[in-house]
Amino acid sequence: MDFGYDSRTEELRGQLQAFIDSRVIPAEKVFADQAADLVSQGRPFERPPVMEELKAEARNQGLWNLFLARHPEGAGLTNLQYAPLAELTGRSHITPEALNCAAPDTGNMEVLAEFGTRQQQDRWLRPLLDGQIRSAFCMTEPEVASSDATNIATRIERDGDSYVINGRKWWSSGAMDPRCQIFIVMGKTSPEAERHRQQSQILVPRDTPGITIRRGMRVFGYDDGTHGGHAEIEFSDVRVPVENIIAGEGEGFAIAQARLGPGRIHHCMRLIGAAERALELMCRRVTGRVAFGKPLAEQGVIQDWIAESRVRIEQARLLVLKTAWLMDTVGNKGAHTEIQAIKIATPRMTQWVVEKAIQAHGAAGVSQDFPLAQMWSAARSIRLADGPDEVHKRSLAHRELRKYL
Repeated sequence: MDFGYDSRTEELRGQLQAFIDSRVIPAEKVFADQAADLVSQGRPFERPPVMEELKAEARNQGLWNLFLARHPEGAGLTNLQYAPLAELTGRSHITPEALNCAAPDTGNMEVLAEFGTRQQQDRWLRPLLDGQIRSAFCMTEPEVASSDATNIATRIERDGDSYVINGRKWWSSGAMDPRCQIFIVMGKTSPEAERHRQQSQILVPRDTPGITIRRGMRVFGYDDGTHGGHAEIEFSDVRVPVENIIAGEGEGFAIAQARLGPGRIHHCMRLIGAAERALELMCRRVTGRVAFGKPLAEQGVIQDWIAESRVRIEQARLLVLKTAWLMDTVGNKGAHTEIQAIKIATPRMTQWVVEKAIQAHGAAGVSQDFPLAQMWSAARSIRLADGPDEVHKRSLAHRELRKYL
């Protein structure tokens, strides 16, 4: 295994680092101020104008759709090449969207690129690739334990040349954004079929009659408006053409697994970048503050936090790079154990590092003056998103035990 960065990765890293340092980090306050203005106007889920400026500049610099490998509009990078770039994007919560590399659009674009028909790609993938619209992925439901995707109860029933959808979804990220025009909805088409062949995924335009956005969900008090929000949605006799089904009936579970594999590693890559920034902020803070007669940096407990943070970040990064290498060499199935391992380990690592950085900042650490509170919330949330820790541990344990049974 060779995790050294090749020449193309090094070139893109340098270019992306310069873009983040010179444009994105300085734009964070502008973004926050503009977002606050929109909230005061009763428009909390609209995009701050500075985002369009960042997107235009990123696209002009060729820092666009870096995540997408198997499509002419993508950068054609391997997972191992993309990993250090995604890590850099994790340093600021506004970077992924500026590069058109933000969830859930990334996963939805990958689904459309791999499984969509030409008609579906022309209608929906094209404007997503151009950053003209946003999308949502509607999988999780309030009435069932959605960590087991086979529990999903939303019905997708064939009726002549249409499918009729009935059910409730929540935590549909991006759905509160006014620019969100398309939902990918997962539901059951064949309840009597084999357990993993009951589900299908279907494209549902947001303006289809019968769709009701019930509310935006809050994450530790954040409305996540800057990410397009997370919606609770009711589908009541929502009718769409049969050609909106993705890859055919019964393919929903397989599509979800194909979608979530890259999504999980992308989350982990970005979380390492967040941990790195948190450690940087902690080091800057403790070298500039004095308590009990000496700089905080000379306090033994602070030094322990800094050393432990570095060790934990390096361990997680190596495991993520190994996972990316395996995905490139043996495929997602061959990297299944490692994908689950990083999904367990990386958010917990980032949460730990950010927690220590918050503590080192004192009351400032939980304020809006630093990104640490938002980072902590994001890291904690990822321990539920794309499968909770316990589900991944259960699966990992089963794979280990098979060696002995």
